[in-house]
Amino acid sequence: MKIKELLNLMIKKEASDLYFKVGSPPCLRIDGRLTPLEEKKLTPQDTERIAQEIMSERQSQDFNKKREMDLAYEIPDLGRFRVNIFYQRNSVGIVLREVRRKIPSFEELNLPAEVLKKLSLETRGLVLITGVAGSGKSTTLAAMIDYINENKKGHIITIEDPIEFVHQDKKSIISQREVGLDTHSFNEALKHVIRQSPDVILIGEMRDQETMEAAIMAAETGHLVLSTLHTVNAAQAVERIINYFPPYLHGQVRMQISLILKGVISLRLLPRAKGEGRIPAVEVLISTPTVKKLILEGKTTQIPAAMEAGELFGMQTFNQALIRLYTKKLVDYETILSAADSTDELKLSIEGIYSGQKSIKAEGKT
Repeated sequence: MKIKELLNLMIKKEASDLYFKVGSPPCLRIDGRLTPLEEKKLTPQDTERIAQEIMSERQSQDFNKKREMDLAYEIPDLGRFRVNIFYQRNSVGIVLREVRRKIPSFEELNLPAEVLKKLSLETRGLVLITGVAGSGKSTTLAAMIDYINENKKGHIITIEDPIEFVHQDKKSIISQREVGLDTHSFNEALKHVIRQSPDVILIGEMRDQETMEAAIMAAETGHLVLSTLHTVNAAQAVERIINYFPPYLHGQVRMQISLILKGVISLRLLPRAKGEGRIPAVEVLISTPTVKKLILEGKTTQIPAAMEAGELFGMQTFNQALIRLYTKKLVDYETILSAADSTDELKLSIEGIYSGQKSIKAEGKT
């Protein structure tokens, strides 16, 4: 089966990913689970041919030097895909992920819309979207950019590796820059971004101290900076930023983050209890005066307690998010236990909710 036919099948089956690995048939990831296709096992020649079909000549040359490559691949009238090509055991492996043409809204993504709308319309500061690979970070960022584009006039610059969602100008002007194509690196792009008079800067991923320093400087000088981190929760995101820097700078960085951070959205995708598909559990950290103080004083371990008590500001921990999904019967009990940061705390919370409901019913009968 040709690559176009396999990608067409991927879209029809609503799979998130398509895998090519030597010694195995092509595989789809559907609702988080791998499903091998009824195809022959791939040879080294098969994966090499598919990779060359996907890459341009320049990308092929870079791949031969670096042994791995991130790129965007588009087939007219079919779709756009994010691609990673790499070597494993001296043979080529490929993973493709579909990028939707239509950028979904916060509501369509089952995200906390009011919180994200408010964060999207901040005039300055830093907003982070965190989670493991495949948790929906890029899609959430795209939804934020689209919301800004529909509601605010300004210049939005995105620096991505590669460009996934293609934005059309609406109220805003959007300049999308791809690392390796439009700029040499995130750091190189960020050195010049302030001179391009942006209102909003999207950094696809903050990977090192230099990128983090540039993001902090941009937020401090009156720009809204949106980016992602690979962390499992919001409190860990704050620690990750600080730990990018040497210990003698930690005090200074804590002060800077306490002043510029607007919010952190952490995502975990869970299988739905009924039917197909997945739904996000969302942890929300908003930079309230209490949170700012905890960051400044280095008490990040106390941030989850502040989040738990901060529902008035739209905050919630993962455990609170999981309980809400479970009580609405959107996910099952085993799923929330496997996704919880603290299984024991989650069990106690659920027992408390249901014992409280029983006592209310009993009182109503007397």
